[in-house]
Amino acid sequence: MSRKPQLILSSLDVDRLEALLEAMPASAFPGKADLEAEIARADIVEPSDIPPDVVTMNSSVNFDIAESGKQFQLTLVYPKDLDDTSSKISVFAPVGSALLGLAIGDQLAWPSVGGKTMTVRVTGISYQPERAGDLHR
Repeated sequence: MSRKPQLILSSLDVDRLEALLEAMPASAFPGKADLEAEIARADIVEPSDIPPDVVTMNSSVNFDIAESGKQFQLTLVYPKDLDDTSSKISVFAPVGSALLGLAIGDQLAWPSVGGKTMTVRVTGISYQPERAGDLHR
């Protein structure tokens, strides 16, 4: 198993995610334990200290899935912010959980639907709230 890349998370994102996770039964979110483990191992910093190349909540991320070669550009959002467009992904979707806290160039193997593993690789971030100065979104 390859070493997991370092994760850096915003304290604001972590506070919001932990509140959502606490209120959610594990049965409603199969990846709950995986996401909680990722949060537990992350470096948690103030929003103003987030490096500009790290995926945070509400970032627009370019990434690919190694196994399929497919490329995507999606905005990582909280479940309540999902809409009918296909331009957003929930942090509670397997890919969304994998993206959170990764830096450009990082890749992470993550459990996918049906017990398979997928490798998510961040290739770019076109918008990051912290980089744009939107620290209290």
